[in-house]
Amino acid sequence: MIIKDNQYYIGPHRVDELCCRFGTPLYVYDAEIIRARIYDVKTEAGVYPKTEFLYAVKANYNPFLIHHIVKKGLGVDAVSPEEVRLGLLCGAKPEQILFTENNATDAQIDEVFDLGVLINVGSLSHLGRFGRAHPGSRVCVRFNPNIGIASHESNITGGADSKFGISFQDVDRVKGLIDQYQLRLVGIHQHIGSGWLRLREPILALDVILDIAKQCDGLEFIDVGGGFGVPYRPKEHRLDMKTLGRQIAKRMEQFCASYGSDVALRFEPGRYIIAEAGHLLTTVSGMKQSISRRTIVGTDTGMHHLVRTAMYGSYHEIVNITNPDGMHQEYDVTGNICECADFFAKNRMLPEVREGDILSIETAGAYGMAMASNYQFRPLPAEVLVDEDRVTEIRPRQTFGTLLAQFGHVSFS
Repeated sequence: MIIKDNQYYIGPHRVDELCCRFGTPLYVYDAEIIRARIYDVKTEAGVYPKTEFLYAVKANYNPFLIHHIVKKGLGVDAVSPEEVRLGLLCGAKPEQILFTENNATDAQIDEVFDLGVLINVGSLSHLGRFGRAHPGSRVCVRFNPNIGIASHESNITGGADSKFGISFQDVDRVKGLIDQYQLRLVGIHQHIGSGWLRLREPILALDVILDIAKQCDGLEFIDVGGGFGVPYRPKEHRLDMKTLGRQIAKRMEQFCASYGSDVALRFEPGRYIIAEAGHLLTTVSGMKQSISRRTIVGTDTGMHHLVRTAMYGSYHEIVNITNPDGMHQEYDVTGNICECADFFAKNRMLPEVREGDILSIETAGAYGMAMASNYQFRPLPAEVLVDEDRVTEIRPRQTFGTLLAQFGHVSFS
C-alpha cells in the first residue's frame, strides 16, 4: 500500500473505497507485487541459466492467482491430486508440474501419473509400490538430509524426526529399487524448511542436496524446495536475492563440471511470490477495556480467516486505514471467534483505533485464505485482485445459503 493525501491506496484504488464496494472482511491482492516478486526470483535468484521456479500452490490456491503466476512463466509445485488438476486448469503443462506425494494412496498416485505429471516419492515403501505399478517410468525422489531450518518449528520439514522424505542414508536402497523396477530417476528433491531471510539457509539446503546428487546418475534436475522468506516485521531485512543468485550459480557450475552434464535447478517459492501481495481488510466492530485496563479491539474477521497468529504466534503488521494520523496507543487486536487464541496482535502500538475504523492485516497473501475455514459456521470473505486499473472479484463472499448448500438439500419437518 501507499499513502497519499492521508489516504491508503492499492494501485490507483483507495482502500476504504474497496471496502465500501466489496464489504469487509475482505482479502485484496496486488498483482503488481506478485509480478515484482516473480521478477526477483527469475532475474536475481535465477542467475544460473537452468534455474526453474515452481509456484507452491498450497500458499494460496485461488485459481485466478495461479493463472496469473503461470502466465509469468512459473510451473506448479503440487502436494495433492486436486492441486495438480488445478495447475492444469490454470494453464500449466504436465511437464511444468511436480506432484510431491505425502502419504498418498496408490489410487491418488495412479491418478496423477495418468495425467502425465511427474511423481516425487517420499518413502521407500511408496517407491517400491510405484515401481511395481509403473515399471520403467520416470520418477523423482524426495530425500530428508537430516537438516531442518525454518522461521518456526512448525515450518521445519527436515531433520531426524521429520515425516518428510527418505533418509539421506538410504541412497543405496533407493538406487536398488530404481534398478529393480527399471525406473528412471530424473530428479531428486528436498525441502528443509521455510521463512529464510539469511543466505545461510538456502545455501546450506543446496549444498546438502548436491552431496546426495553426486551419488545419483542421469539426473535432469535437482529440486531444493521452497523456503524464501519475506519480512513480516517492520525492521526485518529482505533476503539478498542478488548475492544468493551469484552463490547458487557458482555452486551449480562447479557441480555440473564434475557431474559431467548440465543439471537444472528447481526452487518452489510460494510465500515469497504471494505473501506481500495480500491484505486482509477488516472493520472494527467493537472496543472495550479489560479488567487489567488493556484496550481490546474487536473486528469482523478472526482466526478462521487468518490462523497464522493463533497457530504459530506469527507477527503481521496492522495498519489503521481510516485514521493514519491518530495518536499512537497500545491495543490488543482480536477477532470474532469464540476462542481464546483468536488474536491478531497483543500490546501493539497503533494510531488511535475507533469503532468503524478499517484495519489492514498485512503480508496476508500466503497461508491466509488457503488455511481459512468455516469454523463456527461462519462464511469466508470475498477475495479481490487489483491489477492496475482493474479490480476483479476472484472469489465471492460466502453467505448462509452457500454455506448450507455444501450439505446438499437440507429440509427437516
